[in-house]
This record gives sequence, C-alpha cells and structure tokens, in this order.
Amino acid sequence: MIETNEFLNKLHNMDCIKGMEQLEPGSVDLAFADPPFNIGYEYDVYEDRKAADEYLEWTRQWGAGVVRALKPTGTFWLAIGDDFAAELKLIFQRDLGLICRSWVIWYYTFGVNCQKKFSRSHTHLFHFVKSPKGYTFNDGEIRVPSARQLVYADSRADGRGRLPDDTWILRPQDAQESFGDDEDVWYYPRVCGTFKERAGFHGCQMPEQLLGRIIRVSSNPGDIVLEPFGGSGTTLIVAKKLGRKFVGFELSKNYAERIQERLKTVTAGESLSGPADPKISAPSTAKGKKRDGATTVIRSRNPSHNRSGKPKP
Repeated sequence: MIETNEFLNKLHNMDCIKGMEQLEPGSVDLAFADPPFNIGYEYDVYEDRKAADEYLEWTRQWGAGVVRALKPTGTFWLAIGDDFAAELKLIFQRDLGLICRSWVIWYYTFGVNCQKKFSRSHTHLFHFVKSPKGYTFNDGEIRVPSARQLVYADSRADGRGRLPDDTWILRPQDAQESFGDDEDVWYYPRVCGTFKERAGFHGCQMPEQLLGRIIRVSSNPGDIVLEPFGGSGTTLIVAKKLGRKFVGFELSKNYAERIQERLKTVTAGESLSGPADPKISAPSTAKGKKRDGATTVIRSRNPSHNRSGKPKP
C-alpha cells in the first residue's frame, strides 16, 4: 500500500479499482463519481455496454473502494442517469452501508435528443455520508435568500437565508416566476460544445459551478477530494481552484494526458468557469433571434407546456 500523500494532487492513469486499493483506508474527505452510465456511450478504451448484472457488480467493486477510502466522517456524491439510478442507490445504501442524505435532481436544457421517448434533460445526484453524525455540510457556503426575506420582509426571517432545495435546473430565466434560487431545482448549464469552458476532448463534462457547490458544501480547504473517473478532469480542476487536495484516476491514457495538461493551467484561488448566477448564463428565449421563415411560437397556457409553448420534457 502506498501512502495517500504520495498520490495527492495528481491524476493517475490507471484503473480506479486498483488505484483505490493503494489508498490508505479512511483517508479521503469527499469523493465525487460520475461513472459511465452503461448506455452505450463511446469512450476510447472503456466498453459502455456491459450486461446489467456485470455493470452492477462492477459498481459494487469500485463503490467498495470509495467507501473504504472515505474517512468515518466522509461524504460521497454520485452522478448517474435514469437507467441504473435506482439500482445504484440501493447498492450504496444496502450493500455498502452508506446513508443517503439527499436525492438531488440536476435539470438542464440543451439535453440529449431522444427518439420515441422524452428527451433526456436531467441527471440524478445522490448525496451519501458514511455516518449520520460528524460529516461536513457547510450550509453557510450555499444559502440563498428566503421568501420571508425577499417577499414578506418578515422580521422573523433567518438573516442567513435558507438552504436550496434538492432539484437544480439550468434555465430559470425562461420561467422567472418559477425555479428561483430558493426552490427545489438546481440550475447549472450543461457544458455544450460551444461553451468557453468546454475542454473539447471528452463528451461528458460537468459544469464547474455545479461541482463547486458540491465541493464547498461537503469539504473544507485542505481536505482530500477523490474522483475515481477522471473523465474531462473537471472535479480535480475545481478541487484545485478551491484549495482542496485531490487524487484522481482515469483508465484512458489519452484522457489522462489531457487532464494533466488542464491541471497545469489552473491555480488555487482561481475563479470557477461559468457564471456564479446561472440565470445570466444564456439569453432568455424571448430575446433570441428567429431564423428567416421560422414560424411564430404560440405560447400555451397549458401547465404541461413550458414557456415556449413546447411540451415540457
């Protein structure tokens, strides 16, 4: 076994299961995992079409490595799609003994266009802890103004505001009466191909501001953040910017080299990419330009439709 300190502040080009076996047990404060969803996505070296039972057993193996690495007060966040969300929640709760504190929905537009089903526009974010007591939850880092403060001017309002709810969305500017900062929708843009923060070499890139919220609330400066699936490297980038120590693993040599290049370009204390207030991340559709010959969209009053008149996803 290698001391965790020798692994720190690096991205390691190796299988995460073997890599986490070399970490000291109980050495990690926060782990975030955005594993393959087993939906046939084309990675360069990983086969994303395992049989269901094989995929779930593989999850138990790497999940056990995460749990083993976590401190008794450690926290684990898991990002996963619909197809295996329920099964993975049960694996980490029942098989691996973690406690689920929150089941967050991250909603976004510019989602995945699907055929013969509603387009995919959300990801599940499970917030697990190893123990119900003593885990890090820096609520002061993420509080937002409450309705009592903003609407009612109630003298009984907590001056610190309130905690956000557990659904996060990406375009509240198109529904100003809904999806406020104090509602149960988290709003962060999916990193599309035209976005400035796009790394370009990996199709599944998480927004820095979303990861910033998770890392701020579930760890402190100097804590160790683990990412088993390096991917585009954004978890490690954000951890470094926020003054955390980090360790990451990535199976692909190509992705690993790109992540290492990204890490060299950032420093502790540097601002996160993307607007802190997602409402200014994109113009409202009302201010958008219409193509020549495009038909005018009729706004619907049907509550099952969004503000553009199209059915909600």
